[in-house]
Amino acid sequence: MDCLREAECKLIHDCHSILINGVSKEDDEEEGAKNALKTVTMMTRQVWVPGPVIVGAGPSGLAAAACLKVKGVPSVILERSGCISSLWQLRTYDRLSLHLPKNFCELPMMPFPHHFPTYPTKEQFIDYLHAYARQFNLSPVFNETVESAEYDCTFGGFWRVKTTTRTEYLCRWLVVATGENAEAVVPGIPGMKEFNKGTVHVLPREMLGRSTFGLSMWLLKWLPVRVVDRFLLFVSRLMLGDTSLIGLHRPSIGPLELKALSGKTPVLDIGTLSKIKSGDIKVRPAIKRMMMDGVEFVDGRVEEFDAVILATGYRSNVPSWLKESELFSEKDGLPRKPFPNGWKGERGLYTVGFSKAGLLGSSKDALRIAQDIDRSWKSISLLDMIGSS
Repeated sequence: MDCLREAECKLIHDCHSILINGVSKEDDEEEGAKNALKTVTMMTRQVWVPGPVIVGAGPSGLAAAACLKVKGVPSVILERSGCISSLWQLRTYDRLSLHLPKNFCELPMMPFPHHFPTYPTKEQFIDYLHAYARQFNLSPVFNETVESAEYDCTFGGFWRVKTTTRTEYLCRWLVVATGENAEAVVPGIPGMKEFNKGTVHVLPREMLGRSTFGLSMWLLKWLPVRVVDRFLLFVSRLMLGDTSLIGLHRPSIGPLELKALSGKTPVLDIGTLSKIKSGDIKVRPAIKRMMMDGVEFVDGRVEEFDAVILATGYRSNVPSWLKESELFSEKDGLPRKPFPNGWKGERGLYTVGFSKAGLLGSSKDALRIAQDIDRSWKSISLLDMIGSS
C-alpha cells in the first residue's frame, strides 16, 4: 500500500496548496478570508479504502461484499438510495414473487429458509436480503450517488470514485454492481417504435412437472442452446397455443439465445394469457401519440384511458459514470464479453450482476471476484509485512 500512502501525502499537499492560493497577496484580509472559506467548502473529502469499493447495494453488491468478507477482505459499498435492493423495495408491485425457484435465486453461503415457498414473495425476498446483510455485517453507505469513477495511473495506479456528496473514494479495486436494471427506460411519445418491437417470448412457468428455468439448465448440460430453444417453444406451443393469435408475436430467435444476446428475458406465464384470451386484458400495438384523455395507436385506433403505465423496462447506467470502455460497452452499458467471462476487466475492475443469468449468475461472479481479489490482497499484505520488518 506504499503507493497509496504516497498518493495520500501528495493530495494533502495539493489541498494545502489550493487553500494557500485561495488568499491572494493583493486581496485585503476580509476578501482573502472569504476566498479561503469558499475554497475549503469546494474541496473534496478523500476517503482511503484499503479493500475494494463496491458500487450498488442490490443482491449482487451484497453477494460480492459477503464473499470478500469471509475471506478477510474489507470493502465499502456505495448505494445511491436509502436502502438495500432499492429496485425490489421501491420499484416493484406488492404481489410480485420470484419467477424462478428459490434454489436458483439464493445468494452465496446462505440458502433461503426452509419454510419459504418454491417461489418466494417480494416481502419474503426482501426479508431474506436484510437477513443476509445482518448475517455478514454489511453496512452500505446510503444516499451516496457515484457521479464518476476513473483510473489514476500515478503512484502504482488506483481508482478515484467521486460521489455527489463531494467525497472521493480511492481504492485499488472497483466492483461495479449497479446491474442491468439501474435506470428506467422512458420512451419518447410519439416515437415508441424503437422501444416496442411487438415481439416477446411467453413460456409457461413450469413444464413437465419442473420449473421451466430448471428444466432449461438441465437440458443445457447436454444439448446446444438452439436445440433447447426448439424444445421449449414446441412444449410452449402445446401448452399455450399460438400466441400470435392474441397479438403476442414471437421473435425470430429462441428465448435462451435471445436472453444471451440481448439480455431480454422471456415472460413466464402465471395467468396473463388466460386473461388475454378471456378479453380482460387487451393487446394493442405501439402508441403513436398521447392525447388529453387517451392515446392513438400506430394502427390508427384511438381509445380513452385513465392511466398509461410504461412497462418498457430498465437498462444499465454504467456509461454515464464509469470512465472506461474496455470492459463495458458504451452502447448498452453491459460487459463486452458474454457470461461467464465478463466479470473481470483490467486494473482491478470487476463487474457483478451483468451476467444475463439472473441471481444465479451474480452469485457465481461474486465468488470469482472474491477469490481473485483475495489473491491480490494477500500478496500486497505480505509485501507490507516484509517492508515493515
